[in-house]
Amino acid sequence: MLDAQTIATVQATIPLLEHANTAITTHFYQRMFKWNPELKHMFNLSNQHNTTQPKALFKAILAYAKHLHEPDRLAQMVEHIAQKHTGFMILPEHYPIVGQHLLATLQELAPDAATPEVLAAWEKAYAVLADIFIQREGLLYEQREAVAGGWRGPRSFCVISKERESECITSFVLAAEDGEAVMDFQPGQYLSVITPSGSASAYQQIRQYSLSDKPNGKTYRISVKREQYPQPGLVSNYLHEQVSVGDKLNILPPAGDFYLQADHKTPVVLISAGVGVTPMMSMLESLLDRQHAEKIYFLHACEHGDVHAFGRYLSVLKQQYANLITYTWYRKPDTKDRKFHDYDYAGIMNLGLLNKSLFSPDHQYYLCGPLSFMENIYQQLMAIKHVSSDQLFYEVFGPHNSLKSAD
Repeated sequence: MLDAQTIATVQATIPLLEHANTAITTHFYQRMFKWNPELKHMFNLSNQHNTTQPKALFKAILAYAKHLHEPDRLAQMVEHIAQKHTGFMILPEHYPIVGQHLLATLQELAPDAATPEVLAAWEKAYAVLADIFIQREGLLYEQREAVAGGWRGPRSFCVISKERESECITSFVLAAEDGEAVMDFQPGQYLSVITPSGSASAYQQIRQYSLSDKPNGKTYRISVKREQYPQPGLVSNYLHEQVSVGDKLNILPPAGDFYLQADHKTPVVLISAGVGVTPMMSMLESLLDRQHAEKIYFLHACEHGDVHAFGRYLSVLKQQYANLITYTWYRKPDTKDRKFHDYDYAGIMNLGLLNKSLFSPDHQYYLCGPLSFMENIYQQLMAIKHVSSDQLFYEVFGPHNSLKSAD
């Protein structure tokens, strides 16, 4: 635990942090990669170029400083980041490196404010946070290694199927090269895929992709969007263009704090846009496999029919399961897209068009898609009288982010 003086000293720097904003974390990453270039093998370099990672780290640092005196408020953030860290093989020995560069950044950007007292306080605060992460991540590594079919570190998998789901999304079915079983996962979690140096990039690259099928103990399926804008995705394009059936991929165990939590009698609403459909497919397949007793609503939005992944498959499932109800929005339907057959509504997703029975204190709502889409849906749900934030669960692809800022 931190003493009151340390907490007060750190919190006195909050105005400085807010003024500097992401200049702090941008400088931090530049400095760390300069002096420890080996860490480029662990970080998503695309998120450095598009500033996503510096923004996420800044929000985390600011939240930590603000809530040092009430650590329970940080539990959800810590769990999310710890899950992500295990998907990048972050280990205890990496934390002193990060701490060193954070303190050096503070000294270099704010030499007048970075007094010995301030630096000592931040060093203590960082050490406490690092220990929290080290302990939690160590437990996660141990748990995943101990379960049936589990493992620690990279494991070689073979691509046994590659299937195009839409114009931009392709599914890959993976089986362990050793022929042994693979651990189960929670529907909604993701796999970390490792590409070696010299394939997708000069550096090893690690990406997380949501599992898109129910657990079966033998194989995993990921469904990957080929990223093109604002720049081509290094790993997604590599997978689409260069990885074929029979090829090998190194995989880390399933991880993630976004997963299906509904019991047998809870109505479930799965809401997605674009490639956000992938964890929803895992949840849907699992609910149907468990013979879920209550209604399952599947709401999806995309641009048009050519990019609508799993659309035909969902139509088949809808005919087979009476409790599955689907609604689809195409933002700009193509001339060949048929209303009330391929999609239900044109434009962006508007929950106000749906029956009010879909919104109840008994329902659980799961969201996944672009951040702007989820912020919009979050606001729509929060405006509904009988829905509370405790009923909402969501996944933001990429570095940690929160929809709470949309309140």
